[in-house]
Amino acid sequence: MSSTVPAPPPLGVSLKLTYGLGSVAYGVSVAVLANSVLQLYFNQVIGLPAVWVGLAIMVSLAADVVLDPLIGYASDNLRSRWGRRHPFMYASALPVGIFFYFLWHAPRGLDGVPLLLFAVVMLIAVRVAIAAYEIPSTSLAPELAPDYDKRTSLLAYRWFFGIGAIAVVSILLYAVFLRQDAANPLGVLNRERYAEFGTVMAIAMFVCILISTATTHSRIPYLYKASPRQISFTRSMREIALVFANPALLVLMASGVLGGAGLGITSALQNYFYLHLWGLKPQMIAVLAPGGLLASVIGVFLAPALSKAFGKKRAMIYLLSASVFAGLVPITGRLLGFMPPNGSPFLVGILFADVVFTATCGLIGLVIVASMVADVVEDQQAKSGARSEGVLFAFNGLVPKFTGGIGAFIAGLLITLVGFPTHAVPGTVDPDIVRHLAIYYIPCVIVLNGGSVVVLQFYKIDRATHEQTVARLREAAAIAETSHLGGNAGSAID
Repeated sequence: MSSTVPAPPPLGVSLKLTYGLGSVAYGVSVAVLANSVLQLYFNQVIGLPAVWVGLAIMVSLAADVVLDPLIGYASDNLRSRWGRRHPFMYASALPVGIFFYFLWHAPRGLDGVPLLLFAVVMLIAVRVAIAAYEIPSTSLAPELAPDYDKRTSLLAYRWFFGIGAIAVVSILLYAVFLRQDAANPLGVLNRERYAEFGTVMAIAMFVCILISTATTHSRIPYLYKASPRQISFTRSMREIALVFANPALLVLMASGVLGGAGLGITSALQNYFYLHLWGLKPQMIAVLAPGGLLASVIGVFLAPALSKAFGKKRAMIYLLSASVFAGLVPITGRLLGFMPPNGSPFLVGILFADVVFTATCGLIGLVIVASMVADVVEDQQAKSGARSEGVLFAFNGLVPKFTGGIGAFIAGLLITLVGFPTHAVPGTVDPDIVRHLAIYYIPCVIVLNGGSVVVLQFYKIDRATHEQTVARLREAAAIAETSHLGGNAGSAID
């Protein structure tokens, strides 16, 4: 990288907001590329066999494993007058909109293998296009906010829009586009409504990406520039492997796998507990959804404060522990007979408060983890001499794509273990079956999240070590610049 970069001007709230706005595209993709939505759309609406839907999802995720680190590496090393990141961000906007549009506009008449190929191609295209924006855009954070604490604040805005988009899109999909009423008697099976939804979301993603990219364009002069060098395939693979071997990154990824698997179990069993343990009707479950929006607002303000007060690692340990404890309190209370009876308004209030608290802890945790990955950037630069934000965030971004699957698999084993009936109408399941599901669920979540906390203890970067690393990098850059100027002066004299 270039040895000197001008000191950037302070980040204003408006820039933080527009930078964060770009993560709306990521939030939309998380909300609608979930297994539950894709399985329903491709299987029940389009007619692709369920096993083939799972195959299409698996193939697209496998493509992510290969392509995401390559996208990150390419954006780390691109040399252009618009810097390393912005060419990818600008170029991704139109493909994101186009591919997302066609995902929900499957040609009529396709079936069998041609329909499978359509699903595979569209899913890979959408994931790659979004990664081509999300990875370079997220990689801007360590450069936009070099300070140990300020980057946490910047990333809080990014997650505010990302989590907010997930909640809003979920509400719009089911409460507006797929709402079952006289105008839409097919409800979630209405193919045309999915097409309308895809059109609206494609436009929204395109606009948000362009706004976020354009408003950060003025920061290009203050960003690092890739050094001119020859890059071969072998060298690329070696450098990507070197980044992956960073001890701090491995700790974060291992902790994320364990904690993400625990979250995946919770997500997979959440509706089972809502419907069969708490006896909630679908419209009452919808009442709990705004808790995620409230959590995103709270998290924006609390994440930087908690990170600064306790340090990032300690804050993460406290948040993860508090989130797991709070999440298990209602279920444990029901098993012990302490919770209000089903149908009580107090029960809904307790569950809503629990959603807000656990979601707030989760959002703050996501913000702080992203900030911890950003801190690995300078650690890796000190080891290798190169800035590798793209590869680091690409590797970290792969974790949630697979931990949800691991959690869903474990949840499926638990459902099978207790003999939970298929096509079960709420209120008809043997209470002992639901009780045993809760009993098996609790230790699984405790063990996985406890393991995540234990692994996190091995993360060694804190404020002091980060500041020392940054100071060494600045000293090395100053020496390199002095040497460069001396060499030029000698050449002029000669």
